[in-house]
Amino acid sequence: MVKWFWQRQDTGRKLQLRSREDLGDATRVDFEELAPDIDTFLGQAAYLQLGYFETLSELIALTPELSDKESLSRAAGAALTKHEELVALIRERGDDPTALMLPFREPLDAFRRETHGVRPQETMLSVHITAGMLDDFYLALSASYADTGRRVARILQADDDRDAIVDIMARTIASEPEWKSLLALWGRRLVGDTLLIARAALRPVTLRVADEAKVEPVFTELMAAHSRRMDAMGLAA
Repeated sequence: MVKWFWQRQDTGRKLQLRSREDLGDATRVDFEELAPDIDTFLGQAAYLQLGYFETLSELIALTPELSDKESLSRAAGAALTKHEELVALIRERGDDPTALMLPFREPLDAFRRETHGVRPQETMLSVHITAGMLDDFYLALSASYADTGRRVARILQADDDRDAIVDIMARTIASEPEWKSLLALWGRRLVGDTLLIARAALRPVTLRVADEAKVEPVFTELMAAHSRRMDAMGLAA
């Protein structure tokens, strides 16, 4: 797996995961010593949302039912809106969004290819699971960047309109029982790749044993949220 962030000297600080509902002060989620620099954070966050939009747009073309196309278009629109708002924030800071995103195009596109399913239903599940986990992770990281981080958190907490994917998964499983085991297996496979992406986002690339112990609760919370998403679709995490 490619590494996204440049290695920095590490100093340990307490890490906790911010919930989507909690926009309290930054001391509640202290990622500052392990978080990437702000330009890297913003560039990657913006490109992630663009990737979600691209994948969802591809799924619209592959989906036969008009109602499902319309639902997926809302999810794609939500991702595009988040991307545009992050790009606007980057420009407001006086930076070039393309320059900030470009270093991450290759690794993030590779991640999307690795989590692209053979069937459209698998790819829908990929978007729902990987976007959910990485959005949660970036919400946790956002507390390291003061007011800019709080603005990013508000952007990421906006409605993602991915509930339609849950409905499509439920109908897919109801149509053929074999889908349940296939999608459950696919969902479990996605976790490893996604956690590696999140882990590579921390600095330094190689954490000390003490830092690993501090990071563990964050990933425990990511896994708990993943289990809830899977349960909502009737799938075992």
